[in-house]
Amino acid sequence: MSNQTYDAIVVGSGISGGWAAKELTEKGLKVLLLERGKNVEHVKDYKNATTAPWEIPHRGRNTVEMIENHPNLRRDYVLNELNLDWWAHEDESPYVEEKPFAWFRGYQVGGRSLLWGRQSYRWADVDFEANLKQGIAVDWPIRYKDLASWYDYVEKFAGISGNKDGLDVLPDGQFMPPMAMNCVEKDVKERMEKHYEGKRRLIHARIANITEPLPGRPGCQYRNKCWLGCPFGGYFSTQSSTLPAAMATGNLTLRPWSIVNRILYDKDTQKATGVEVLDAETMETIEYKSKIVFLCASAINSAQVLMRSATDIWPDGLGSSSGELGHNLMDHHFRLGASGTVEGYDDKYYFGRRPGGIYIPRYRNLNGEKRDYVRGFGYQGGASRSGWSRGLAEANIGGPLKEALTEPGPWSMGMMAFGEILPYHENSIRLSKEVKDKWGMYALVMNAEIKDNEIKMREDMKNDAAEMLEAAGVKNVSAYDSGYTFGQGIHEMGTARMGRDPKTSVLNGQNQVWDAKNVFVTDGAAMTSSAAQNPSLTYMALTARAAAFAVQELKKGNL
Repeated sequence: MSNQTYDAIVVGSGISGGWAAKELTEKGLKVLLLERGKNVEHVKDYKNATTAPWEIPHRGRNTVEMIENHPNLRRDYVLNELNLDWWAHEDESPYVEEKPFAWFRGYQVGGRSLLWGRQSYRWADVDFEANLKQGIAVDWPIRYKDLASWYDYVEKFAGISGNKDGLDVLPDGQFMPPMAMNCVEKDVKERMEKHYEGKRRLIHARIANITEPLPGRPGCQYRNKCWLGCPFGGYFSTQSSTLPAAMATGNLTLRPWSIVNRILYDKDTQKATGVEVLDAETMETIEYKSKIVFLCASAINSAQVLMRSATDIWPDGLGSSSGELGHNLMDHHFRLGASGTVEGYDDKYYFGRRPGGIYIPRYRNLNGEKRDYVRGFGYQGGASRSGWSRGLAEANIGGPLKEALTEPGPWSMGMMAFGEILPYHENSIRLSKEVKDKWGMYALVMNAEIKDNEIKMREDMKNDAAEMLEAAGVKNVSAYDSGYTFGQGIHEMGTARMGRDPKTSVLNGQNQVWDAKNVFVTDGAAMTSSAAQNPSLTYMALTARAAAFAVQELKKGNL
């Protein structure tokens, strides 16, 4: 067993881990960045990013073999020939579903920063205060003012395109110019906002796709191939942004194929001393020492590492003294909304393939309104014209078919709702006592579901979408609910929540584990509630904030 020492160890190289590595190295610390999967080098390893459709064996469609071999991935869009090796394989990394749970994981350098939807929204005071005001779960130990400057900081570096809309429920940020709405979206916006007298707003999507160059990143090319890796650095990822910055300091050591089994803990000092790693290729066990540990493996994996740590002191793991470790699991429930056709505009089109469309911020249960549920939801969507693939359903053949497909088809407009899930203690994960993964580690058991509050909310999520489209003049409107399986939102949160009291939370207001103050958890595990907005921008802000605090505390000798 070999031993090596660093100032800091960062576990996980996704959105949070990349930020931790960047911030800590730029502040002078020698950092070891551990990733359980393979290395993916920027540009070089984006093997399908510039591949033509006719060069792909099955044109990106799922084969019978893929469907049979990936029972979890086939539940949603993530099963795709083009980037299949960027999703964790169920055979290697199984889990147990006590209740239906879709867990989509990205095990490689960059993690799901290579695969995320890039919707980037700040949270507001209404989000941070909701638990306290409604007597739900525990109070967040921070408020918007504690993160505002950190939102500024991470937005400027990551590159977020969007518009300043002046909304209390969705604070403005440091934006690059937004990607323009098309003509239909502009008109739907005008008619909808007029109908609701400005109480409901349709705004530009705020996305981590840059519209102006940043160092080493010429910008978005409007190809809409983000999920394949972007050679142009058009969107924020570890590879395009934080990893190059960390590497440039000369202070970073990146080690892929490194599965962290547990955090090493000294009960006398009540601090972590490093981590124990299993080399995923050689099966060698290695110990790495450090002064601080940043756990950024994603909400569920971070909780799993804590559960395997310091079990000689706490049988349920490091951070479990409150009884909350592994509990309060959240996601965003979605897969419902409405769509319809838009008449006219046959002489109009739009430039390229935008990676984002429109967003309708939360409007329910605000300003004194009370529904038969708490919290709310927002919508993502947009308008477009159908392309050549519509010809598959046409009756024409030969010349008439080709002629018909030389022009784009009719316009349509759609929106999908994303709703908040409350932090229920009983929505939880735990270590299996029987099922193990490829490397001999016990798998996780998932026990989570949406409850009455979310089920009631879904009625409004579906019906409101249809109502808004009809109010905006959209025709043939059809509402839908495709059903939701917990985890499908890929926004796992809450398994090691922040709080004000070590008796009811795992982390304090600086993202430190109450039971080991030199261990920081800054990914989705830290979230105390889920809000309705996408959470990744908040992970970035929390991570940058925690890193600055950690370095200050190190200099003071407090860690």
